[in-house]
Amino acid sequence: MRLKIALVGNPNTGKSSLFNALTGLKQHVGNFPGVTVDKKSGVLKLASKEVELIDLPGTYSIYPRSKDEEVVYDILNNPQHPDYPDKICVIVDTSNLERNLLLFTQVYDLGLPTILVLNMSDVAHRKGIRFNEEAFLKEYPEVTIIATNARIGMGLDRLKTAIFNPSIPPKRSHKELLPKEETKQQVTDTEKRYSTIKEVLQKVVVQEKNNKVTPRTSWIDRLVVHPFFGYGIFLVVLFVLFQLIFSLASYPMDWIDGFFGSIATYFTELLPKGLLTDLFVQGILPGIGGVVIFLPQICLLFFFISLLEETGYMARVVFIMDRLMRPFGLNGKSVVPLISSAACAIPGIMSSRTITNWKERLITIMVAPLISCSARIPVFTLLIALVIPSKKVLSIFNLQGITFFGLYALGLVSALIFSLLLKRIISTNEPSVLLLELPVYKLPRWKNVGINVVEKARVFLVGAGKIIIAISIVLWALGTFGPENRRKDAFSKITPPQNNALAKSNYEKEVRAVNYENSYIGILGKSIEPIITPLGYDWKIGISLLTSFAAREVFVGSMATIYSVEDDGSTQQTLMQKLKSEKRKDGHPVYSLATGLSLMVFYVYAMQCMATFAVVKRETNSWKWPFIQLFALGGIAYLTSWVTYLLFS
Repeated sequence: MRLKIALVGNPNTGKSSLFNALTGLKQHVGNFPGVTVDKKSGVLKLASKEVELIDLPGTYSIYPRSKDEEVVYDILNNPQHPDYPDKICVIVDTSNLERNLLLFTQVYDLGLPTILVLNMSDVAHRKGIRFNEEAFLKEYPEVTIIATNARIGMGLDRLKTAIFNPSIPPKRSHKELLPKEETKQQVTDTEKRYSTIKEVLQKVVVQEKNNKVTPRTSWIDRLVVHPFFGYGIFLVVLFVLFQLIFSLASYPMDWIDGFFGSIATYFTELLPKGLLTDLFVQGILPGIGGVVIFLPQICLLFFFISLLEETGYMARVVFIMDRLMRPFGLNGKSVVPLISSAACAIPGIMSSRTITNWKERLITIMVAPLISCSARIPVFTLLIALVIPSKKVLSIFNLQGITFFGLYALGLVSALIFSLLLKRIISTNEPSVLLLELPVYKLPRWKNVGINVVEKARVFLVGAGKIIIAISIVLWALGTFGPENRRKDAFSKITPPQNNALAKSNYEKEVRAVNYENSYIGILGKSIEPIITPLGYDWKIGISLLTSFAAREVFVGSMATIYSVEDDGSTQQTLMQKLKSEKRKDGHPVYSLATGLSLMVFYVYAMQCMATFAVVKRETNSWKWPFIQLFALGGIAYLTSWVTYLLFS
């Protein structure tokens, strides 16, 4: 059985960078037992030995103030916990030891073998801070001290050796932690510890004179956290980000779309006709293509988000947004869950555990699904390409990119409006505070960025891919089979072909259309068509809406499967070409500007993700809030889509 090594530390100490540097791509994300907080663990190897590293949530103290921090307490206070470590690495910011050593002293008293990792030593050096290890060991004996700079890999080999050393440091006698309800005792204990830490630091830390402590980047903060310019800079950053995502991703997406179209044609001609061939060409291939085609945009989104986090800019966003968020019943910490929801609402909602005020946390959870997540990117991209012309505005900006940004802006503005309403509905006397440290600016560590992008892409491909492909197969079956009597009656009404090629071609198309409309999926689609007709949707769109309640991105995969089954896979048209040529019975295009915009607005508001529904239930510990969220957002989606269709028809 592998030894478990826990990494603990304050936020912004480089703990995650150290974890990534040690584990590389040998890591996975799950949940801690019994809770929905993200658990990052990975394998560290040295020669033939290996251990499991567990990256615990960042915390300033072992005594929790939020659900995230509670995980650290629950694990370290319970030797029977499945993630209870054999050793602990406490990562501290060497340039800010007074604050960081509080957590270290609490962990040290647990008696577990402890390694003190003096990270960010380069920042300490620039501030003229020197650390006397020998003097420190006199105060805290039997601790291994390793100086590191995770960004450049300094000290990693020595840290690995210490982790694998079975005798250093040994296990010691431990003190019991105070109970979580005992706030007064915790305050007293913290005050005593800080008093001791100040005395220790006078012995072990030397501050060189004539050293400029003020960072050279302080002038940047005067702009990015400015009460006026800060918001403008943030909007510009978001606008440029979405422009780049839409523009840069279009080239690989076009290539992927054409590639899967060619593959489908190739296998149609190569394989013998039959159900298995139809299943592969009309069901499985379109399902896979519906996942892979949006991988470039997913990767670009996470690449840019990782850059913002790595450079330290994201913490500044939290700081400036606190002033804007509070009138809406939120606080600055709500920004992280909301921005995280741009990737996926599930981790966004779970990250709201860092918000200590219950009312602000609940409001954040309720509005998080309004922030357009990466699962909506496939839907928005498809619809924008269908109905929005690719042209320049002011000779610089891409109109499709502007539309893309506008959809995200609509979700954000709506989230603030709904937050304001919930602020008036939900009552609490709990005080609201924001504790935040602005990290130093730094160049991004490209390995961290790469690992994050690869991990998120893997989650998208595997997680969403399994759902999309499974539903694609089910849709193929429902579209291939149907009641025989019903189909026979429908075929008897079709005029037989005449003796010319054009009439024969039209007859074959009519047969396929009738066959599909009288399949099981056609019958289901026709039954819900009266409900969705006022929104400008036909029964095929309705089917895709229903299936996308499993996951929003399933909409595109469903459309790909539906149209592949309908044309029997014999054409060389891409999904985009098929949708653009789709006509209503009156000859008008199905995907008009009004219909396309109506669908976009629907997906901005509708909570079409059962996984999100389940997480909200778990986080609120009630069925009440997820059902309110589901029906409220569903009703708003229907109403706003109907109004949009009327305005643009």
